This record gives sequence, C-alpha cells and structure tokens, in this order.
Amino acid sequence: MVLIPARMSEAEERRWVVVMLDKLAAQESKRILGDGELADRAERLSGQFLEGRARPASVRWVTNQNTRWGSCTPAEGSIRLSHRLQGMPEYVIDYVLLHELAHLLVPGHGPRFWELLESYPRTERARGYLEGVVAADRLPHLPAARRE
Repeated sequence: MVLIPARMSEAEERRWVVVMLDKLAAQESKRILGDGELADRAERLSGQFLEGRARPASVRWVTNQNTRWGSCTPAEGSIRLSHRLQGMPEYVIDYVLLHELAHLLVPGHGPRFWELLESYPRTERARGYLEGVVAADRLPHLPAARRE
C-alpha cells in the first residue's frame, strides 16, 4: 500500500508512483548477495520452480566469466554466476540462477530444458534485460561531454 497526499492530482499520483518504483528498483539493484545468500536463493528457486529436484553442492560468484552470465558443472553440482550480474535486478539474477539449476537436471538447451524454465514468470523479461546489456556493451562509447 502506498499513501499519498489527497491533494495530488491523478497525473501527479501516477508520476509519483513511477518515481517511487524507480527508487525501489535502484535500491534493490544495489544490494549484492553473498555466496551464502545465493545458495539459499538457489534452494528457494529449486523448490518453487523445479519441485526441489535441483540441489547444487555449491553456488558462488566468480570474476573469471566475462562472456557468460553463469555456468554449471552437473557432475560436481557446482554453479557459478558472473560478478557482472551483481547490481542487476534480482529477477535477472534469479533467472540466471534458475537457468543454471535447470542444467543440473537437463544438460543442453533442448525442449526439456526450456520446459523447466516456463514456470518462472519473468523468463522473457530477464532474457530481454540481459540481451539489452549485451547490445549496450557493443555500442560505440561516446566521449564525455566537453566542459566549457
């Protein structure tokens, strides 16, 4: 529930809601999860979307993945997420984590794999976000504006 002054017009109310949602999203994206929190999150996501069947032995951030968002070694039960995800919205991190959890159950990216991710409601939104990040990285970087 959001409380706002009664004197606000509908237009002001809509603008204020957008401003506040943006502030909440910014706060959420600044919070960096520790490895222990990632493991807890993996357990929760597995239970919620994979009937608890994916049980990683370890889940951790790594700094040596610059072309992948995450990776999984099913034989070891290990999941690694790129440090580049830190600071991104939690639904994006959850998607990548769920993606890697699904690989503990199904190797490759065949139809059975994608069926596992269908239950996550933000799959397409997260994939779009990540595609946007990749596209932005490919844009030529413009020099900073000159100061006069």
